[in-house]
Amino acid sequence: MSRTVFCRKYREDLPGLEQPPFPGPKGQEIFDTVSQRAWDAWLAHQTMLINEKRLNLMDLTARTYLNEQRDKFFAGAEHDSAEGYVPPSR
Repeated sequence: MSRTVFCRKYREDLPGLEQPPFPGPKGQEIFDTVSQRAWDAWLAHQTMLINEKRLNLMDLTARTYLNEQRDKFFAGAEHDSAEGYVPPSR
């Protein structure tokens, strides 16, 4: 049986993550307040940002930028997207 969380992005009870996405307090916070659906949406958005903005994850500035964007994404605040990006049609 999957656990449910009140998702801070979608503002409803949804199935939660099976484990924290990374160690530490931030990983635990995400585990407690973000649904699997929202996490999957973030991973897709993060991949788009990395690819379209050509971010180098070895660069601390790029990782800090992604952390800030992740917090905005889950809070429902204005977050960046790639200019001119058109998602692939299914």
